[in-house]
Amino acid sequence: MIPDADQHSPPGVPAPQPSPGGMRSSVSPVVRDLGFMGYRQAWAVQEETHARVQVGETETILIVEHPPVITMGRRGELQGMPNLLASEELLAANGVELIQTDRGGDITFHGPGQIVVYPIIRLADHKLTVGGYVHSLERAVIDALANFNITATADSSAVGVWTDDAKIAAIGVRIRKGVSLHGIALNVSNDLKFFDLIIPCGLKGRSVTSMRTILGDACPAADVIKRSLVHSILNNVLKATYLET
Repeated sequence: MIPDADQHSPPGVPAPQPSPGGMRSSVSPVVRDLGFMGYRQAWAVQEETHARVQVGETETILIVEHPPVITMGRRGELQGMPNLLASEELLAANGVELIQTDRGGDITFHGPGQIVVYPIIRLADHKLTVGGYVHSLERAVIDALANFNITATADSSAVGVWTDDAKIAAIGVRIRKGVSLHGIALNVSNDLKFFDLIIPCGLKGRSVTSMRTILGDACPAADVIKRSLVHSILNNVLKATYLET
């Protein structure tokens, strides 16, 4: 059974209530760490949360770490998956699942050691266009990485966050009924060899990197990075504080 987000408010904080007519709730966003969870199960949590947020309940930021999985965005599906380099047999041999999603963009990989963040928010509440939302996510990752002395930038020709010419975070979203799904995948200590199975995001000749690759043993613990990333998302996207669950 998928946990009910409304049952996880901290002591002394009222459970979120629907806003009349789907108007913005006065309750601060809730952050839920789902831990280590399969992609399909986490997608189901996203969908349930999306339905609640769409009718006015509390906006939520989901954090998760996935087992090895390659996900395909709508652009990759329409193009016939040209950027998947591995056969079904090779994927199976490496324990990698392949899933077609409904997000934008092309192909990417999620796996252990990567922090994935799914903000489920109402864009109109924050006066955000779709493009503005994506760029605000890029800024959030850049600011979070700066806290760990990693200089990162956005690239006007390719969505995501980059250090030099290597991608450190992928961003892919879907907006349905004004509410966001999917989000950010930040490479922390994940095995980058899995990216050899694909052309990440369909960008030939551009490599990927991770915080561990850049910082070595100085790479912070995952919980420290999660907290920095969430606070940066709130500062750049929502301009709000949050409740932890």
